[in-house]
Amino acid sequence: MSTSRKLSTKQRAIEILLRLKQHYPDATCSLNYETPVQLLVATILSAQCTDDRVNLVTPELFRRFPDAASLAGADLAEIEALVKSTGFYRNKAKNIQGACRMIMEEFGGEIPQLMENLLKLPGVARKTANVVLANAFGINMGVTVDTHVKRLSYRLGLTQHTDPIRIERDLMKLLPQPDWENWSIRLIYHGRAVCKARNPLCDRCFLADLCPSANLVQKPLATPEVEVLEPVTLETEAAL
Repeated sequence: MSTSRKLSTKQRAIEILLRLKQHYPDATCSLNYETPVQLLVATILSAQCTDDRVNLVTPELFRRFPDAASLAGADLAEIEALVKSTGFYRNKAKNIQGACRMIMEEFGGEIPQLMENLLKLPGVARKTANVVLANAFGINMGVTVDTHVKRLSYRLGLTQHTDPIRIERDLMKLLPQPDWENWSIRLIYHGRAVCKARNPLCDRCFLADLCPSANLVQKPLATPEVEVLEPVTLETEAAL
């Protein structure tokens, strides 16, 4: 009998968290940034794009426009040209400039540290807000749910949902609040290295005995990978 059948869902979640910490002790946010505003911009750019691609784009973007004030006053066409390779570049550029203008006009040039205020910014939903709050300010208000976190949480039997908001609610009930962002980052590392969307390496996985989906990838255990996890329009998701 696998370990997954002997433990409650909460117990399994905690054991998974402990193992992730052991195997990825130095896991950190993959996006390069120097300020909270730069992290916000990089996270907006990461929608439907890899972090590696974003990290190729942001050095020149931040050299030209290092802060909210400069981005708010920039020529929109220039921002579009600089971020074009990240995809959805027109909406992303519009959201970046709109967010920076709101930051200047309503928040004194500083990134707001309340979830409800962050969600007012164009292009910012819970995924972006969670990343910024946790990594820029050490505030864990929720669990970041990207493609990897969505796929692995479902495969690991920690949620039965496919909607990111509902997945986040499930994970928040199972995990200690100080580890919410830490969980997401490490699960992302594991998703990239082992529990891939196709052909997951179950025989090499240190979570296999805790995973009800181990070696069963032929069955419909993985959720669809074609999705929009983070909006690139001006709308925001409803808060939890």
